[in-house]
Amino acid sequence: MSPVRRCSRTACDRPAVATLTYVYADSTAVLGPLATYAEPHCYDLCSEHSERLTAPRGWEVVRLAVDSGPARPSGDDLEALANAVREAARPPERGSGRPGAAADDREADPTEVARRGHLRVLRSPEP
Repeated sequence: MSPVRRCSRTACDRPAVATLTYVYADSTAVLGPLATYAEPHCYDLCSEHSERLTAPRGWEVVRLAVDSGPARPSGDDLEALANAVREAARPPERGSGRPGAAADDREADPTEVARRGHLRVLRSPEP
């Protein structure tokens, strides 16, 4: 099976770019970006069928912005990633409580009982 979702229209084998859902209570058809998961009551449409979509008389069509291409990382995303790498590479500070800190840091935090990787086991506070 192909990892690309196909248009729901009969005999159309083009890749889906938008998802159509109906809000029956409001007589509204909503056409938006391709949903993360294929839902049983939604219809995936290719660009041609999504552009030509019409609704029954008395219904309203709401068109949400559809991304035309794959998302690319922005400069902010790359800068945030670089900062995270720098932070992880920084030597541990005493008493920081950061993952990878020295074992004797537990003495600085009396509620910490044990540590495994980035997870800490904390002692329950006394009532």
